[in-house]
Amino acid sequence: MACFLVPTGEAIVTTVLTKAFKAKEKAEIEPSNEEISEKVSSKIPFSKKLTWLNNMLWGGSALLAFEHVWHGEVVPWFPFLTAMEDPNEATAMLHEMSTVGVSMAVLVTVVWGIMALASDIIMKGESFKKIKQ
Repeated sequence: MACFLVPTGEAIVTTVLTKAFKAKEKAEIEPSNEEISEKVSSKIPFSKKLTWLNNMLWGGSALLAFEHVWHGEVVPWFPFLTAMEDPNEATAMLHEMSTVGVSMAVLVTVVWGIMALASDIIMKGESFKKIKQ
């Protein structure tokens, strides 16, 4: 019914965080300092990793929203969610959001965390190969 709203809410928060981290990382990089430039180039910035999470959340939320529109659960007139018209359905909607929506958002975030860790391990291995050569 409205489970897509939970990952959408997380996507909004992570979008704001991504912009903040990008600004912080941009302020930390000094082009004149080669040592910092080498260190930054051998590691994927956290803002880039957050962008991966944003893409996963926004994409999944868009697909879920489309699916809900397709099944007539989301309509272009107020209150937009058909479950909001009946209090009994609203309760079921809130239950679905708190179970299905939260579990989807957590699963996407865990998969992203594994991706971020894997990228760090891969980058560490590549930087070790550069040092060894």
